[in-house]
Amino acid sequence: MEANELLKRYAAGERDFTEVNLIGANLEGANLTGINLSGAYLAAANFKRSHLNGCNLTNAFLHRANLTFAKINETLLTNADLTKANLQGAYLVKSVLKGAKLSGAILSGVNFRLANLEGVNFCGADLREINFRSANLVDVNFSWANLTGAKFSGAIMRGALLNGVKLSNAWLNGVDLNSVDLEGVNLSQSKLSGANLSGANLLASNLSNTQLRVSMLTRANLHAANLTAANLTKADLCAVNLSKADLSQSNLSKADLTGANLNMANLSDADLTEACLRDAYLWGANLCVAQMSKVDLRGASLRGAFMQATENQLQEAILTGATMPDGTRHF
Repeated sequence: MEANELLKRYAAGERDFTEVNLIGANLEGANLTGINLSGAYLAAANFKRSHLNGCNLTNAFLHRANLTFAKINETLLTNADLTKANLQGAYLVKSVLKGAKLSGAILSGVNFRLANLEGVNFCGADLREINFRSANLVDVNFSWANLTGAKFSGAIMRGALLNGVKLSNAWLNGVDLNSVDLEGVNLSQSKLSGANLSGANLLASNLSNTQLRVSMLTRANLHAANLTAANLTKADLCAVNLSKADLSQSNLSKADLTGANLNMANLSDADLTEACLRDAYLWGANLCVAQMSKVDLRGASLRGAFMQATENQLQEAILTGATMPDGTRHF
């Protein structure tokens, strides 16, 4: 079918164009709101700046199609083939892309807010600064993708694969990342306030200058992680593994570190004001210049820890049952 014929029939009120052949058709700027193009052959078609809101593109073949800056909101794209399609700047708000193929697609500036992307494969994709706010990202494969500056606040990421991703400057406030594998991932300067990272694997990850206020990191593995200048105010760090982690200049004020492993950790110049370190392990930890006013160290072990030799460092600290750096027990 020619593009002109489609437009004439659409203008006359026809909407069902199931399995139509529009390969290479030029429909730039066309208003095709509510059209049914399910199963249509749309390879290399030009939909630049077109309006495809509320359309049915289920099982459509859109290989190498041009969808730049198109409005594709609340559209069905289930199992659509968008391989190597150009979606730069497209709006896909509330659209359904479950099972869609996006290998090699250009996705810069795409808006996926509230979209259903369950099970989509984004492996190795360039997704810098993409808007995934409140999207369904269950079982999505983000492995090795560049997600620098991407926005995930409110997104559902259960079962998502994040191996080798780049997440620096990403927005992940309040996101549930329980037990996710983020080993070695760069999360520097990301926003993770209120996020759930309980049981997550963050071994040797980069969390420098991140915002982790009121976040949940219970039993997370942060061995050898970089947390320099991170903000962990009021964070839940119970039973977390922070052995050999770099927490220098970090803010841990009022954080709960009950039972945490901080052996050989670097806490120099960190703020531990009113933090709870009950039964924590701080063997050989560096606490030089750390602010420890009103810190709770009941039952904690500080054997071999390096501390500033001033009376003010542990001002009003609770030390009942703590093992001090020289091995003596405080009563």
